[in-house]
Order: sequence, then structure tokens, then C-alpha cells
Amino acid sequence: MKELSKFLIENRIEAGCDEAGRGCLAGPVVAAAVILDPLKEIKGLNDSKQISDKKRRELCEQIKSNALNYSVAIIDERKIDELNILNASIFAMHQAIAGLSIRPEWLLIDGNRFHSYLNIPHTCVIKGDGKFQSIAAASILAKTYRDDFMMEIDKEFPDYNWKKNMGYPTQEHREAIFKFGATKYHRMTFKLLPDPIQLSMF
Repeated sequence: MKELSKFLIENRIEAGCDEAGRGCLAGPVVAAAVILDPLKEIKGLNDSKQISDKKRRELCEQIKSNALNYSVAIIDERKIDELNILNASIFAMHQAIAGLSIRPEWLLIDGNRFHSYLNIPHTCVIKGDGKFQSIAAASILAKTYRDDFMMEIDKEFPDYNWKKNMGYPTQEHREAIFKFGATKYHRMTFKLLPDPIQLSMF
């Protein structure tokens, strides 16, 4: 595994930002912002999708214990439907940054789209969660928090097996939507099923 960069510019307070759940049919989009402590190394940081759930959870606890500051924001499916998923993802990152008790001097954003927040300078980094430790840390927090949320609501609607697919558009998930209809957690502006099938709503 390659070593990720610790910062873009040395001796500057940088917050890495990332989100999870953008491509899902159900559940929230979750964003995190993380300011790492340059004096406390966290080994094994990487894109959350590239590491096991067990390792992700171990790193999540290390990040929470050793980061200078972190914040997580959850934007629900109704807000996603209101804003659209791109704007909801950016809004989630804004909310995560707002939750920091330390004001960053620079933001490192995973991806290629962002709206400036409080005039804090930012740099967008495509696949940044595999390039910068702070973005990787944010991706790990966002995915872990979102996975926990989906496993909790799976108890309410077990037919969709969200504890396994986490709301992503798997064949199993789409078949459950076809059979049982949409739930209050589904994003109704998303194409839940191929045309011309119409959905019922719980």
C-alpha cells in the first residue's frame, strides 16, 4: 500500500473532507471533515473502499482519538430530494466543516466539485481519499457512520437487506423495491427501478 501525503502544504491547518452514500438509492449522504495531528501518526489510512470493514472500524477509532479535530454531518433523503445529490453532498461537507471547533486554513476536498465555504481556500482532489491522509480519514469516518446508520434502519425495513447493500443499487435491493415498494428512506428523485415500472409508496 502506498503512503498517502500528510498535507498539501506543510505547517498549515488543513481539513480533509469526503462523503459517503452519494450513489445510493436509500438513506442519507454522510460527510466528514478531519484535521489530523501532525505529531500523531495513524498508520494504514487509505480510501475507505479499499480496506475491510474491520480495519475501517479500527481506523475510525484511531482517527477519533488522535485527530486534532473532526466532525460528521448527516443529510437525509428528503434534503437530498430537495437539493439534488451533488448539492446535498456539498451541503453535507459544509455542515461537517461547520462542526469543527478549529477553523481550518485550507480545505482538501475529495472529488472535482465544491462550493466555497466561509471564504476558506480549498483544493479539489480527484480520488483524493487515495492521495491525502486527511481526506482518507474523512472517507473512513463518513463511511463508518453511514454504514452504522444503514444497519440501524435495516431493523425497521429488513426486506431490503440494507445491512449488507447499505442502500446501494444492487439487484437484490431493486428486486425488494419492486416487490415491497419504496420506503420513507428511499430517495424519490432517484430512478429506483427501470422504466416503465411504477413504484408504490409505504
